[in-house]
Amino acid sequence: MMKTYAALLALTATALLSACGRLDHVGRAPTFSETAQTPEHYAMLDPGLPVSHPEGVRRPESSLWDGGRASLYGDRRAADRGDILTVVIEIDEKAEISNSTSRSRSSDESLAIPQLLGLPQRVEEQFPPGAGLDDAVRLNSSSSAGGDGSVRRKEKLTLRVAATVVDILPNGILAIKGSQEVRVNFELRELLVTGYVRPGDITRQNEITYDKIASARISYGGRGQITDVQQPRIGQQVLDVILPF
Repeated sequence: MMKTYAALLALTATALLSACGRLDHVGRAPTFSETAQTPEHYAMLDPGLPVSHPEGVRRPESSLWDGGRASLYGDRRAADRGDILTVVIEIDEKAEISNSTSRSRSSDESLAIPQLLGLPQRVEEQFPPGAGLDDAVRLNSSSSAGGDGSVRRKEKLTLRVAATVVDILPNGILAIKGSQEVRVNFELRELLVTGYVRPGDITRQNEITYDKIASARISYGGRGQITDVQQPRIGQQVLDVILPF
């Protein structure tokens, strides 16, 4: 009885937790995610190392050739923690795989004992008419198997999102993370991207394509009233997992 009560309590708690996310946009538009406590926010708060100049060398404030990132010809590509770069996502992929397998096998074995020290003749005298040991043992077997499968997939996604350098690894690789939320009426579209990039792969326009991001994790989805209708309820999802038929 106690085990049943504990199971019901756990199921109720799970249902309540699942409903809390949907209650956020009951009768109103879904709220945006908080941006003040995100890894991107903390990365932008990093002041970085101070820039020092050799003793006796005074940098002219009006010079265009000081080599700094803020100058006219400076390198404005993301390189430090807290810098921002643009991730270009242009996925247009198509895959088609088709496999066919066919296999068959047949065998025929027979064993006759017409002469064996006169024993077959003596045994056949006790058999009914028409019976004998000409085919003492005979085996027939056959088997066949066939299979056919195909996979077709087509994906197309074109997006641009600003990402923040949240960490610099010891080997100089940049860890980036970006998020974007757009709300239209009562539906919120979410775009998330994370991964690792080499500073040399960032273009002069401070952009990087998705195929140059290692361990790329790209998520494009949303939440809202329409998304809730398209998703099966938590009870139906649980039954789909535990039911064997």
